[in-house]
Amino acid sequence: MQKIPNANREALARSLAKDCRTVEDIQEMIKALFKDTVEEVLEAEMDEHLGYEKNNIEGNNSGNSRNGYSKKTIKTNYGATELALPRDRNGEFDPQIIKKHQTTGNGIEEQVVAMYAKGISTRDIEDHLKAIYGIDVSPSLVSRITDKIMPQVTEWQSRPLDRIYPIVFLDAIHFKVRKDNRIISKAAYTVLGINIEGQKDILGIWIGENESASFWLGVCNDLKNRGVEDILIACKDGLSGFSEAINTVFPQTDIQLCVIHQLRNSMKYVSYKEQKQVLADLKKVYC
Repeated sequence: MQKIPNANREALARSLAKDCRTVEDIQEMIKALFKDTVEEVLEAEMDEHLGYEKNNIEGNNSGNSRNGYSKKTIKTNYGATELALPRDRNGEFDPQIIKKHQTTGNGIEEQVVAMYAKGISTRDIEDHLKAIYGIDVSPSLVSRITDKIMPQVTEWQSRPLDRIYPIVFLDAIHFKVRKDNRIISKAAYTVLGINIEGQKDILGIWIGENESASFWLGVCNDLKNRGVEDILIACKDGLSGFSEAINTVFPQTDIQLCVIHQLRNSMKYVSYKEQKQVLADLKKVYC
């Protein structure tokens, strides 16, 4: 592999860092992933409602058909998300994953994100869908949605990556999911990369029960197996052994503590009533 001189590595990373400086960009990318997935699920719901798939000749003279889309904005853990909701001509379609008068995600964001985790199985996706819909979901709807989502998930998980990423942000999002009739805590390990053209992309999501340096080592190895040969700067939190895990796989990578994590750690020592003012001052220092 052709090495990038140290001076060029630093200049390239600095030029791209100005447009992506915090782990908050990970949430923006996850929001887009959430939007695309929910809209696919809504299409599957419409297929189930009508009894045939979009553009299928079975819909000819069926008495009902698709009738465009309406827009709906809901509040999620990742910010406001605008969705395109399919409509039918008879006005009978009643979406279930996002109901007509629903204004928030109601916690389904984590379940949707978990569907894209490395190692997810068809059974796992079905379990996440059942957790989203509850006991009223029909087996045929679960099967229809799974058939629509699984190819999209598999393609996303295994897509080849670039050889070099000037900057990557590594973070874990903690949430609770249902498994075997129990509620357990999970960590979604997410990696956001900025390529040489300055484009941002979530390189992958991995699910583990606890955040650990050894798990991150496996994540780095997976990135390497998918084609990543070099990372110039890795931004991460202060987890013990994290830096060593990254440098084991990418020995030339410079490690930087994420600004957001630095701010969060600083806030632990500030009283609640003073946090707003102190945070504003700290941002002048870090950002």
